[in-house]
Amino acid sequence: MKPAEVSFKPVDNKRLANLCGALDENLRQIEAALDVVVVRHGGSFTIAGEPERTQQAAQALRSFYVRAGDDLSIEDVQLGLIEVARGTPAGETGAHGSALKTRRHDLRGRTPRQIQYLEQIQRHDITFAIGPAGTGKTYLAVACAVDALERDAVKRLVLVRPAVEAGERLGFLPGDMAQKVDPYLRPLYDALYDLMGFDKVTKLFERSMIEVAPLAFMRGRTLNQSFVILDEAQNTTPEQMKMFLTRLGFGSRAVVTGDVTQVDLPRGHKSGLNEAAIILKRVRGIAFTRFQSSDVVRHPLVQRIVNAYERHGKEQTRSDL
Repeated sequence: MKPAEVSFKPVDNKRLANLCGALDENLRQIEAALDVVVVRHGGSFTIAGEPERTQQAAQALRSFYVRAGDDLSIEDVQLGLIEVARGTPAGETGAHGSALKTRRHDLRGRTPRQIQYLEQIQRHDITFAIGPAGTGKTYLAVACAVDALERDAVKRLVLVRPAVEAGERLGFLPGDMAQKVDPYLRPLYDALYDLMGFDKVTKLFERSMIEVAPLAFMRGRTLNQSFVILDEAQNTTPEQMKMFLTRLGFGSRAVVTGDVTQVDLPRGHKSGLNEAAIILKRVRGIAFTRFQSSDVVRHPLVQRIVNAYERHGKEQTRSDL
């Protein structure tokens, strides 16, 4: 197999330094993600590996070099590599849907299903996102919620999670109620802080424009002019799921996210997410996006881990037959 070669002339030392990263960390990311070996000689790079992979690595180097007038973070490189592996030029912004109004100006769908997911949220009052960890189900939903709030399309955000790890009986945990449920809701806080900034989120909490609560607190409420997200929905019972979906009031929108392979309900209990996917699949106004391991946009190893578990699950199923 003939190695691929990439040269940048005239040599721009600043761009080369940003492209390679500290101690060539960015080059190591390219090698790990695409299973190639990259060797640098001044402004030239030699790439060894499978032909398709070496061409992808060459494309990544060229794309990152164009963007290397500024610093390239590890996150920039990893997200760019995901796009390159799917045949999309790194950093290309066309055909990714309209920009969301958040603090993250580079936020957009990185895979076809993510783009579809964002479009479905904008067009439907209720959207379900089902798939493995790392596919952007929760983060993109929170981004759409922030966008709707910033554009004054809704009056408040309500972010909900079931606290099934403690059986929703939280009395034995130390602290007041907010401190008891905080560990279960931390991923939603993290997304909000990333998309809006700590100070702005704090002010909106104080004005009750953002509410983060356990699912048990939703009973008996009607949510008008709200963007509501139910996260970790695989851990709801069918009764809880029905209760949540019937909270939706006028001018509201809901997104339900979950991974049906990571159900933490007690043995013998049905998942409300699984049942809802069957019951509601033909209801007008409700959309479903089913993510796969190819949509993982975290560290490159996460996709390999998801694939390994999927293969193991299939092998176990065959051995049980």
